Amino acid sequence: MDLKLNGQAALVTGSTGGIGLEIARCLAAEGADVIVCGRGKNKVDAAVSSIGDSGGGSVRGVVADVTTADGAAALLDAAGRVDILVNNLGIYESKPFGDITDDDWMRFFEVNLVSGARLARAVFPGMLERNQGRIIFVSSESALSVPAEMIHYAVTKTAQLTIARGLAELTKGTKVTVNSVMPGPTRADGIEAFLRSQASDPSASIETIEAEFFAKARASSLLQRMIEPGEIASLVAYLASPLASATNGAALRVEGGLITTIA
Repeated sequence: MDLKLNGQAALVTGSTGGIGLEIARCLAAEGADVIVCGRGKNKVDAAVSSIGDSGGGSVRGVVADVTTADGAAALLDAAGRVDILVNNLGIYESKPFGDITDDDWMRFFEVNLVSGARLARAVFPGMLERNQGRIIFVSSESALSVPAEMIHYAVTKTAQLTIARGLAELTKGTKVTVNSVMPGPTRADGIEAFLRSQASDPSASIETIEAEFFAKARASSLLQRMIEPGEIASLVAYLASPLASATNGAALRVEGGLITTIA
């Protein structure tokens, strides 16, 4: 299927690995001109090279820390026009609620929420002026199915849904859309360490640990396995497409059926 993304300028944050890298790869394969962003030059260069080997559109990298105002400004200056903004950057950790410090709360809000709001605030007026644009927040199933071991993470992911819906309300009557997606547990950098931290036997094989995680910690999952990053990327690419013009203000699930509510 042609998603009609040729020539569209796409900026994907947190795109040197995991979900973000696959989103960037998928958008490039559909003809978008993609900007990969990360804090380390080596990882940015490696991501650009990886996508360049398989992409249809152009790809370039920008080294910037978008969790700071100066870093975001530098990224936006290097990016120029942005037709598609994918706010994918995010962090997570397992931590008892009583151990979550004020600094932890501020760090999670700065990285997971404020960084994306800052970029959206910068590109949104231009999208409205051109009457064209897509903003997509990569949230999490934790926004609706809150895990007791990472409440601070879940709060920031719920807040992303709120920002996306609020911005969508400001697009009424235009061809700009703002949506969010909610991945479930996804195979990406750092996930093995997280799974082992939750396991009854951290020394067991990763296959055994993964099976235990879904049987006990995510028992409601219908998929009962880790989601592959490409499975998230394909949905994001569709939302970035003109073909998804009637989807606006939505929070779309790609979490393997973990969320049990219908609405």
